[in-house]
Amino acid sequence: MKAKRVVVTGIGVLTSIGHGVTGLWEGLSAGKTGIQTITRFDPTPFRSHMAAQINDFDALDHMDAKHARRLDRFAQFSLVASQMAVADARLDLTREDTTRVGIFIGSALGGIAFGETQHDAYVEGGVRAVHPGLALAVFGGASSCNIAMSLGVHGPNIGNSNSCASGPIALGEAFHLMKRGETDVMLAGAVEVPLAPLTYGAFAIIKAMSKRNDDPAHACRPFDRDRDGFVMGEAAAILVLEEREHALRRDAHLYGEIVGYGTTNDAYHMTAPRPDGREAARAVTMALDEAQLAPSDIGYINAHASSTVLNDSTEVVALRKALGAAAQQIPISGTKGYHGHALGASGAVEAVISLLAMEHETLPYTLNLETIDPACDLALIKDQPLQRRVDYVLSNSFGFGGINAALIYARAT
Repeated sequence: MKAKRVVVTGIGVLTSIGHGVTGLWEGLSAGKTGIQTITRFDPTPFRSHMAAQINDFDALDHMDAKHARRLDRFAQFSLVASQMAVADARLDLTREDTTRVGIFIGSALGGIAFGETQHDAYVEGGVRAVHPGLALAVFGGASSCNIAMSLGVHGPNIGNSNSCASGPIALGEAFHLMKRGETDVMLAGAVEVPLAPLTYGAFAIIKAMSKRNDDPAHACRPFDRDRDGFVMGEAAAILVLEEREHALRRDAHLYGEIVGYGTTNDAYHMTAPRPDGREAARAVTMALDEAQLAPSDIGYINAHASSTVLNDSTEVVALRKALGAAAQQIPISGTKGYHGHALGASGAVEAVISLLAMEHETLPYTLNLETIDPACDLALIKDQPLQRRVDYVLSNSFGFGGINAALIYARAT
């Protein structure tokens, strides 16, 4: 059977710099950062005091009070982003065979922040003080199951918690399901709401986050000589993936097409990337091979670029290994300086940015890139966006345990 083509027809996204396609793109275009000193809790016991927290989300803008009370913030983000995506796609699910509509959602930590609040409630008031929905909020499939019930769809329902590669792996595996013809539509992406003291503090303990507490707006600085760690954030990004002929029959807007995917594992260290970048490079090569592209076909690279010392330089090593001489020519940027590092959701947000960059023919620049680290000396976009039409975008994501994921998006045709 001939492989199916998979396009993106709807986007639902919540970030600290804007919600929805318009809000996110306006935030990027304005060079806005959502990173600030944390107000959600007192961060002073920790080495790091900042995050990209979403301050303008009110569940009551999207659902009634009774429904909102039943759901933790993770579930609320999941429902709202999925509903936004379906609405953006102008997809009438009542006209679909819902057994062929599936869901694949990634999240590094899921409902852990809600679990943390309920532990506090238990310590203070005993078991009767615990929210009755706790067990239903923290299991791995909480997001996808809530979405399925909300939308009334009955196809594959899958979740993953593959650290900071969760979102791209959800998108890539959903793409493969659809390519094989097993579904017509998938909602795929990731959700992350990690901003609670113990959860946040766990990352501070391992010294992974920036300590630039006196200047939060400039703390996340991918590829910069003076970078000192990532800045945590919260976000949700869910995309409607649709079999291309199915989308064309209903005259859907096409943001782009997924054409290549690769995922590998370093099997080297829980936090440090493999120094030679071999497996990260192999994920990129796998994506190129599936897309039947040469390295020189890639017009823009949206890098993982977490702003940690080892990650950024090792990503450059991997790109040089995978792309050869083309690596020095392809424009590249990292966007976490705008929206923070929302762990498993970052790569899904960056999928949206990759698609919008193609659509607007505008490649975002790397915020806070002042002095390029000589170890990261590629064709980095700095200071201002690059106006350029590109037909293919490569987006990388890397997670704890050496999990690597690469996706290639193509201009819609």
